Amino acid sequence: MKNYFLALGFFCFALSACENDDFCAENTSPKLLIRFYDKEDPETLKEVPLIVWAEGKDTIYPLAVLDSIALPLDTSNNQTTYKFSTTNIVDELQFTYVREDVFISRSCGYIAIFKNVALESQSNNWIESAEISNATIENETAAHVKIYH
Repeated sequence: MKNYFLALGFFCFALSACENDDFCAENTSPKLLIRFYDKEDPETLKEVPLIVWAEGKDTIYPLAVLDSIALPLDTSNNQTTYKFSTTNIVDELQFTYVREDVFISRSCGYIAIFKNVALESQSNNWIESAEISNATIENETAAHVKIYH
């Protein structure tokens, strides 16, 4: 009987030491969603053969024909500059923003929310114009920037 209580006590102790595994099922910081539109018909999406890279970084998107693209913003700075190349013509867009760190959970930690997103500068080689359509980046469900070409 003594061994029974000892085994039961050990089992209860072992069971109480178990801990739930925390896995992060949340997404990371939201990306900047850019949509490309026809400059002649501003309501119509227009595909573009595109290579994109962040200034000082490797290629983010190799050559692809796209009508939209999601790009990460630098979470350690308040600005990110991207270069967009189509048929060897390069345009540069510089975005500024205010980062706000939001606690998600113990397993996920923090993500960055980007507020007051602004287009600081742009070159106009193949891009006719660009505009911010949503200055707060909390999710990737709607476009944040419209580019007309």
